[in-house]
Amino acid sequence: MLKDYNKKRNFNKTKEPIGKVSKKHKRLIFCIQHHIARKDHYDLRLEWNGVLLSFAVPKGLSYNPQDKRLAVKVEDHPLSYKDFEGIIPKGEYGGGTVMLWDYGYWKPLSKVDLKNGLIKFKVMGKRIKGLWTLVKMNDDNWLIIKDKDEYHLYDNINKFNTSIKTGRTMKEIADISTNITLTNPKKIIFNNPKITKEEIFNYYKLVLCRMLPLIKDRLISTVRCPNGITEDIFYKKHMENIDGYLGCKKINNEKYYYIKDELGVLSEVKMNSYEFHIWGSKVNEINHPDILVFDLDPDEHLSIKKVREGVKDLKKILDSYNLKSYLKTSGGKGYHIVVPIKGITWKEARKITKNIAELMSVKWPEKYTSNIKKSSRKGKIFIDWQRNIKGATSVAPYSLRLKNKPRVSMPIKWSELDKVKPDDITIDEAIKRLKRKNPWEDFPIK
Repeated sequence: MLKDYNKKRNFNKTKEPIGKVSKKHKRLIFCIQHHIARKDHYDLRLEWNGVLLSFAVPKGLSYNPQDKRLAVKVEDHPLSYKDFEGIIPKGEYGGGTVMLWDYGYWKPLSKVDLKNGLIKFKVMGKRIKGLWTLVKMNDDNWLIIKDKDEYHLYDNINKFNTSIKTGRTMKEIADISTNITLTNPKKIIFNNPKITKEEIFNYYKLVLCRMLPLIKDRLISTVRCPNGITEDIFYKKHMENIDGYLGCKKINNEKYYYIKDELGVLSEVKMNSYEFHIWGSKVNEINHPDILVFDLDPDEHLSIKKVREGVKDLKKILDSYNLKSYLKTSGGKGYHIVVPIKGITWKEARKITKNIAELMSVKWPEKYTSNIKKSSRKGKIFIDWQRNIKGATSVAPYSLRLKNKPRVSMPIKWSELDKVKPDDITIDEAIKRLKRKNPWEDFPIK
């Protein structure tokens, strides 16, 4: 079914997904992609029999039932295409910029008759809703028409000119792949296994769909590594903004910086920043943290079983205070527990987290300490609460760690605690996990 799709594409050049028939979803999915190639048009895609039935709609859809818009049937696409956004290289089939313009679910209201050419259906998207009809004229030429319902004449859909996925304009999507060009892309950053600057750049491009909402508009510091991890590594927390892609915040006459969008992250990677650390507050609420972070830092001789016990003990205490918590690997020795919170000051954040850490050290003195001194940690887990002080940072979710082994600080489900070690997640594993349901899907983001 996807033979034509695969035949038309060179997957060594395009980042489009390889065509494979997939298991159907419980609810039929649909998407619409804005596609500026040889001609500007929209692509309507409807899940059916494990693929996406695809129609190129030159003028886009209209809510006016009087508008009969041409929809040209093109080759079926794989279901994985529903997430595709980016650049198809010039010279490749469909070369140009692709934006994910809408997505959701659809339901056929008649037999899906591709041969005789009639599909009546209901769409439940973010921007496109209600009853629609596709009717065949000849060969691959169809018409798509809005049926009368509570949504007809509902809205002017032309006002939507940003991605439903990332909020980017077509220009911004193109800027990521054309404007940010790497210097020394083949430079080896990690030796075991060998990982290049280009591979790290491509990793961040892929994970930004989940990483960006968690770090956007937060002051950051980064760890820079210009010549590989065996050479000089240093922290950067003050503003340079050579490329103009970052936001700036002045605090006590010093300039700090924050991420505004994807270009900010990628421009930092271009400048050899590969590890990202974030404040616990947004830049417009600098004195009011909205996350608390506990870093469980074990003595190096402790077993993973003991470390996991520590995570479970901390979660029980947080649960007893009705504090919903989220788990991620550190990419190093321990785990991080993140707690979204509202309406507190830094002083209160410090008090809350310190009290919880001290409670653990009093309740289980043989297992935990809240004392930062190295001498107090022997055979114990240090419950590091000091990430919750104004100006302190914690490693960002999805950030790469600049340690001997290239590992990721990865959000995981609580049910995975006994299966995933703190340094288990490689770059390849992190990318594979993007195809799974987001373990922090309900993380509250302003």
